[in-house]
Amino acid sequence: MAGGSEHFRRLQRLRSSKDFRRLSREGRRVESRSFVVLSAASLPGDTTRARLGITVSRRVGSAVVRNRVKRYVREWFRRRGDRIPKGKDYVVIARRAARELDALRVLRELDSLLEGVCPGGQHAA
Repeated sequence: MAGGSEHFRRLQRLRSSKDFRRLSREGRRVESRSFVVLSAASLPGDTTRARLGITVSRRVGSAVVRNRVKRYVREWFRRRGDRIPKGKDYVVIARRAARELDALRVLRELDSLLEGVCPGGQHAA
């Protein structure tokens, strides 16, 4: 598997509601039909990694569908670990249209949104 490690480690996760609110308030926002991505600088002194938070509401679908969408988003984060700028936090919010996507389409859509939150080619290709 290209990119980062096989696991979505605890240090790579946004877990507190405080962090989610901070990104909602301060983050750069890009949108597509299926996802919204928020991005902001990590807390001071934490420039060695990127962290990811995922939000998938009940409107997206049943628990099975929501878990599949989250699994696909985590897979994108793992595969693109080398392209995602370190020292930033990301929140991916799934919209209802995300339930219709397969893994490859999720990867492509999130890749294009990553371009939007990292303008000017700030991430490695």
